Amino acid sequence: MKLEQQKADQAALFSAILTLRTPEECYAFFKDLCTYQELNAMAQRLKVAKMLHQGTVFHEIVEQTGASTATISRVNRAIKDGCNGYQIIFDRMTEGELSDPL
Repeated sequence: MKLEQQKADQAALFSAILTLRTPEECYAFFKDLCTYQELNAMAQRLKVAKMLHQGTVFHEIVEQTGASTATISRVNRAIKDGCNGYQIIFDRMTEGELSDPL
């Protein structure tokens, strides 16, 4: 029962996110929803994913992002063996969006 409720809650969250129309709306929603640390952690993971996608080596990612090697490894594993969520983003973002700092 608990797992079913968690899935329903996640589906409601994702549906809510899909109603957002602008970066400003996303910013407002995520600032309300997440703690400062949670938001920064997600932004850092996306930056790490972008850098891995662009072929940046681990030690450069550590230097440029401050991410731990464990975080970088986790993101790398998700890119290679995950649900293709990062790849969807990479496919839909323009090259300029991928190279822009977060």
